[in-house]
Amino acid sequence: MGIRAQRREPLMVVDSIEVTEKRGILGDHYSGQSGNRHVTLIQAEHLPVVAALTGRDVLDPALVRRNIVVSGINLLSLKDQKVQIGSTVLQITGQCHPCSKMETALGPGGYNAMRGHGGMTAKVLTGGEIRVGDEVIFVQP
Repeated sequence: MGIRAQRREPLMVVDSIEVTEKRGILGDHYSGQSGNRHVTLIQAEHLPVVAALTGRDVLDPALVRRNIVVSGINLLSLKDQKVQIGSTVLQITGQCHPCSKMETALGPGGYNAMRGHGGMTAKVLTGGEIRVGDEVIFVQP
């Protein structure tokens, strides 16, 4: 899990984040901006794929610049659905497409390696704290 206090800065790994309905992740450079992109999530299962596509044995999740790494749940299938993580509720709003920064972070081919593996964006519906190790629970409609 991580935040970036400033644009173009490396991701700072943290043990917990505080999120609000109006501002998203407190302390993150996106805080207070687009309500559909309060939080970015990526599946841990995609990291080995991106690593292989960029010629790496392993991939430091901080390099892909997403706020939360989750496992055991298919994020792509949750578009427009709600999940609970810790005391928060998020609505998955769309795909988090790679940007040109992936070429710098991952090397040549990084952008294309992230295509289809970039994770999802989410809007905060219920604020609270998210901690490393919190379970991601699908909220039934």
